[in-house]
This record gives sequence, C-alpha cells and structure tokens, in this order.
Amino acid sequence: MLANILISFLGVLVFLFIFWKRLKEDYVSEIIFKTAFYVLIGVLISYLLSSKFLPGWFIWFSFVGSLLGLALGIFTLRIKFYEALEALTISFLPWVALMFLGDSVINSSLSSFLGFVATLIIIFVSYWLGDHYKDFTWYKSGKIGFAGSATLVIIFLTRFIVAIFGIHVLSFVNRIYESVISGVLAAVSLGLIINLSKNDK
Repeated sequence: MLANILISFLGVLVFLFIFWKRLKEDYVSEIIFKTAFYVLIGVLISYLLSSKFLPGWFIWFSFVGSLLGLALGIFTLRIKFYEALEALTISFLPWVALMFLGDSVINSSLSSFLGFVATLIIIFVSYWLGDHYKDFTWYKSGKIGFAGSATLVIIFLTRFIVAIFGIHVLSFVNRIYESVISGVLAAVSLGLIINLSKNDK
C-alpha cells in the first residue's frame, strides 16, 4: 500500500513537471497547472469510481477521467486541443512506466516488467517523433501534435496486440473488450494524425 502511494506521488510529480515543460512556451504557468489539476481530479474521481464498481477497468476509467479533465481545461482556459493532448500523452507515460515497474517488483510480475520496458521504448519513440516529425515529407502541414497522436496509435496498437494474445497486464478486462476498445482508439488516434497532416494553414 505504502509503495503504491509513493509510486503515485512520484508519478504525479513527474507528470506535472513534463506537462508544464511541454506547454510553458505558449501558456502561463497558472493555466498549465490549472489544466493539470483538472486532469488529476478527473483521474482520481474515475479511479475511485472504478475501484468501487469495476476494479478491472481502472486504466480505462482513468483514461476517460484524464480526457474529461483535459477537455475542461481546453474549453475554460482556451488551450489548443492538439498541444494539450500531446502534453498529456507524453507526460503520463513516465507515470505508467513507474506503475509497471512497481507492480513488477511488488508482485514479481514478468508481464509488468515487460510493460515497463515497452513503456520506456514508447517514451523514447515519442521524444524522437517530437524532434523529427517535421522531417517527414508526407506530413506537409508541420503542425504540432503529431508526436502525441502517433504515440497514442503506438500505445493502443500495443494494447490491442497484448489483448489479442490474452496477455494479462495491469487493468486487463478480457480479450474481447480490450481488443475492441484498443483497436477503436488506435483508429481514432490515426484519424487525428490524418486530420493534422492536412495542409490547410
């Protein structure tokens, strides 16, 4: 219990720092941290609801809660959608990695350790995409947000593959639900990239 609290506390600190760092060039700190607060409240409420009614769904509940919090920040504080989504995606990844690492140590879980390694790889890829997306000749618009949307595609495709093979990881519901939800979200994220790539500036 104490270990999980420490992991969550460290995860929140890392999330706040990266979220602020990703947005500090375009927004004042007050707006950034208010949005982060909305996101964290959304995650907390969703997690508590999941714990009470559907414990196996806590990752998906937390995901929805974070999006609702982000949406509140977007509509009330006028943060741009793609910038905010990218910041949210990339800043949450270290927290997820810590959760996998903690579970792998506490429960001697090989699948969680592999999840930790996979998340580290995704973090590396997300930063590489953020540095090089403008070099892609087919991505003519050059709009910010590509790295975040592409990272989401990778995350949900990975989750889809894990579900297809029935590999149990943190917050695994069942093969059908996991594969359908992950597949749909991967397609939606790909749609975001297609929309971003349109050179309509």
